[in-house]
Amino acid sequence: MNAVKISNLTKTYADGTEALKGIDLDIAQGDFFALLGANGAGKTTLISILTSLCRKTAGDVSIFGNNIDTHHPQAKKIMGVVPQEINFNFFEKSEDIVLTQAGYFGIQRKVALKDCEWLLKKLELWNKRHTTAKSLSGGMKRRLMIARALITRPKLLILDEPTAGVDVELRHSMWEFIQELNANGTTILLTTHYLEEVEQLCKNAAMINHGQIVANDSVRNLIKQIEVETYVISVDQIKSEKELAKFQFKKRDDHTFEIDIKTNERVTKILSYIASLGMDICDFRPLGNRMEKLFLKLLKD
Repeated sequence: MNAVKISNLTKTYADGTEALKGIDLDIAQGDFFALLGANGAGKTTLISILTSLCRKTAGDVSIFGNNIDTHHPQAKKIMGVVPQEINFNFFEKSEDIVLTQAGYFGIQRKVALKDCEWLLKKLELWNKRHTTAKSLSGGMKRRLMIARALITRPKLLILDEPTAGVDVELRHSMWEFIQELNANGTTILLTTHYLEEVEQLCKNAAMINHGQIVANDSVRNLIKQIEVETYVISVDQIKSEKELAKFQFKKRDDHTFEIDIKTNERVTKILSYIASLGMDICDFRPLGNRMEKLFLKLLKD
């Protein structure tokens, strides 16, 4: 069974704007799936329809086999949502925000208290449990949103820009937690502008542009569409510039240069060749973000 099944989904707003144009999309149970697109591409509209915040014009949407029109309560019960905007009561205590959400779904108090403690500790918020939400930092508010979404133990977790405004160290700790959830069976749908998150976390991804899906494949296969990738290499001393010229070689200084390597070439073979020219390699890294390059390429195409 698919976690999410979308068939011929369309949305036309009252002003005539076609936000979604007959989208078909399946997300497998247990997947970590990324939905990518520029601002205005249709991501938010699609998620709003999934979460019943927006009415579709036509098409069918099911969550674990529950049609969102005919089995709305069942579909909503198995979803957890972390929206872009902070939408809890700023004057409530952190712990109460999570426990109130559990109450809405009929979870017993003793069960909710135990799960709430586990979540707040995992998200490094336990020492802030009695602090009002308005006193939390931006990153803490984001983590509190995740705790609130997870208190119902959803089968599908929708993360809409979950790490926006979160510092690098905290972002990586959140990645580990989200990966742990996915490894334990939670299906995750992620939207993000940090495209390195997609390459780091996701198994599959779809790209949406002007209300249409322009790519839908595994992250690994999508990256293969990049024909050439630029790498930065640092060595003890650049030698044999004539030999390096067979690559698209660009010298930065006496110790660093850039080369373009085709994706079907073996990187280790090229590094061995550079070493054979008498240069000790000190550092080797890709220039820029591969998913970002792919995203721009697909939009251009």
